[in-house]
Amino acid sequence: MRKALRWLLALVVLIGTLSTAGAATAAQSEATGTDIKDQLLAIPGMSLIEEKPYTGYRFFVLNYTQPVDHRHPSKGTFQQRITVLHKDVSRPTVFYTGGYNVSTNPSRREPTQIVDGNQVSMEYRFFTPSRPDPADWSKLDIWQAASDQHRIFKALKKIYTKNWISTGGSKGGMTATYYERFYPKDMDGVVAYVAPNDVVNDEDSAYDRFFTKVGTAECRDRLDAVQREALVRREPLEKKYAAYAAENGYTFTTIGSLDRAYEAVVLDYVWGFWQYSLLSDCATIPADAKTASDDDIWNSVDTISGFSFYTDQGLEPYTPYYYQAGTQLGAPTIHFPYIEKKYIRYGYQPPRNFVPRSIPMKFQPYAMRDVDTWVKHNAHHMLFVYGQNDPWGAERFRVGKGSKDAYVFTAPGLNHGANVAGLVADEKTLATARILAWAGVPAASTAQAKPLAAFDKKLDVRDVQREPTLRP
Repeated sequence: MRKALRWLLALVVLIGTLSTAGAATAAQSEATGTDIKDQLLAIPGMSLIEEKPYTGYRFFVLNYTQPVDHRHPSKGTFQQRITVLHKDVSRPTVFYTGGYNVSTNPSRREPTQIVDGNQVSMEYRFFTPSRPDPADWSKLDIWQAASDQHRIFKALKKIYTKNWISTGGSKGGMTATYYERFYPKDMDGVVAYVAPNDVVNDEDSAYDRFFTKVGTAECRDRLDAVQREALVRREPLEKKYAAYAAENGYTFTTIGSLDRAYEAVVLDYVWGFWQYSLLSDCATIPADAKTASDDDIWNSVDTISGFSFYTDQGLEPYTPYYYQAGTQLGAPTIHFPYIEKKYIRYGYQPPRNFVPRSIPMKFQPYAMRDVDTWVKHNAHHMLFVYGQNDPWGAERFRVGKGSKDAYVFTAPGLNHGANVAGLVADEKTLATARILAWAGVPAASTAQAKPLAAFDKKLDVRDVQREPTLRP
């Protein structure tokens, strides 16, 4: 592997020279003399929500009119929220989506910092407020979402004419991959972070194997013991849960009962720890679960899994995700051999249990198989980055013989926040060099390939965003 990396690094050195970077922000296009805001708003269907100042950039929150159904554009439209972090029309552009809501505050993803470029961010369809009204849920699928990106790209490419790279983390990494599968000519490169790939929804043994090896035996034993103890103490802790729900006005109509919600939270506990925490965080887990107080068990589970999540109020913002998990994306199911069966009443519950029954769902097993096959045989200019200790990486994308200039790297010791910066030195250098090359900014010295923009602690979000467990 290291010989292959050295060969690839040497090859990249021959590709070209490092372009100068750090150009001053272009409030106006040199070619037209028109203010960038006016150029954006001249796009048919584009409207301004607000502009927020940020030194060195222009940041716009916008609405863009999209068809509810790209196959039948005349059958209604909706307003999709996007943001534009404008650097300069002469710089490359990164197209980002997290696969959920879009942040309306300026931020810069890792590829944007690496190429010192512009960034367009898209809110995924059906996440409010980017939801058609009335909502025809059958129009929430990976092709329709990819077509949203395609239309945005076509509209903005007329302004941002340099190279484009798509990116996203977790469900956003999946989204970037699906976009490439359906519109492979749009982007010049793809950087997909921690993207799950559930090809066969009913076969999840890879996750069970993962949990027998991740971290250390001592850490695994601590987590397993707390999880088991939370189910052993179900009665007193559910009384605490009922009081907590009453105090906060939480209800359980969608999942069916407080008891179902309680078990779902507890069964998320071990997964949630490895998704968001590091091995060093094991010190925060009660060392002896059997002698720990009820409050200690409750607080540990609540900190990692979150008792508010499986309430109606916690689930509602993520209805679009669970709908997709239950119709196309698939969802993991794991087992708990260290917990006696008498303590587990429901097991890992399917996505159907987290979506209101008024919304019909039917699973399409061919959707992920199609994408997986396409990536193996057609991946071109694609980089997948995973974290060694992230459960979602147990089922991942892999590139095959038909792929070209495509890579799958794993950041040692990292979780669901894994990134290029966390890779081992050779892989980090190669990944950075390829991103620069795909963006049209090839490096003169690959061995010293570095982000072209300086790190900005406010703009560059490196830590994994804390989100509900069992959701990529």
